[in-house]
Amino acid sequence: MHPIEALRRYTLIESPTGDRKALDELAEVLSADAAQAGFRTDREDGHLLWSRPGGPGRPLLFLSHYDTVWPVGTLRDMPWSVEGDTIKGPGVYDTKSGLAALLAAASSSGETTREIRVLVVADEEIGSPTATGLVRSAAAEAHAVFGLEPPHPNGDLKTGRRGSTRARVTVTGIESHAALDPDAGVNAIDELIDQLLRVRALVDGRQVLLNTGTIEGGGRTNVVAGHAHADLGLRFLDPADEEAVLGGLAKLSPVRPRAEIATTLLAHRATWRPGTDDLLARVVAVADSIGQKLGGSPADGAADTNTTGAMGVPTVDGLAPRGGGAHARHEWVSAAGITERIALLEALFSL
Repeated sequence: MHPIEALRRYTLIESPTGDRKALDELAEVLSADAAQAGFRTDREDGHLLWSRPGGPGRPLLFLSHYDTVWPVGTLRDMPWSVEGDTIKGPGVYDTKSGLAALLAAASSSGETTREIRVLVVADEEIGSPTATGLVRSAAAEAHAVFGLEPPHPNGDLKTGRRGSTRARVTVTGIESHAALDPDAGVNAIDELIDQLLRVRALVDGRQVLLNTGTIEGGGRTNVVAGHAHADLGLRFLDPADEEAVLGGLAKLSPVRPRAEIATTLLAHRATWRPGTDDLLARVVAVADSIGQKLGGSPADGAADTNTTGAMGVPTVDGLAPRGGGAHARHEWVSAAGITERIALLEALFSL
């Protein structure tokens, strides 16, 4: 099957994170295509595991995902289209074109020097809370890891990523009548505000991005709020800052007597700093051998390669086709970029 036709099929099966029915429908199609490309296919908790035998030595691991940020029904306002080199549709760039390119490369490749393993995650867009264990296990056995996330805008690869953590600070207070007996209560919202100020002080002076994404709590103006929580997004450049801030979050203590504080990590991807291995140089050399020019540099966004890179496993990411507009209404991918990546992936199978 032509890779653009495969991409069309994948795009027309909308697959938002958490929609098990929609994800299962696409998983069936992807698994069938993977089997046709020579992979043995398996599934665990919605995550797809494919493998293809090769020569001796540790396997090459390719990481991707089939969930998107787009809810079912997005195609009505953001339809599949092909105009010249530009292909549009929800998820085409992040990262269904990467899956189409990988399966096309596998279909046209011969015997490989190493076993090829592929892990296609079902909840990457929310931090892979159920997949991270699988990622770690697969990476621990790998010779090298290749991420099929979108590349830099010019097509270059990604050699490091900011650490990314989603944390929830929960305050339990005591409800009481706000006028008749206010001192009997402990206002969870007031306590949460003070705790958020502490969190801001914790990141002050560090290379950390902090975003308070949601705040919820209380219910009535005549009732002292008994519960409140805030969800925080944190991005790290330095593992030392990451350790200090997450340690500080875990040690938050109440300002008010009788208030209770709990901090939960909803998702955590460790900081991946560029390593000293030569994997990028080897990939660049492979690209050069087929007439492609590539570079590489760290990226701000997070992905499952945070996990593998932080483990010290040689890792590069950004091997999906070039395009733009990830998570945006103008999301697009280059048809020529798909052809380029198919050639590169096929060459990398024998790295």
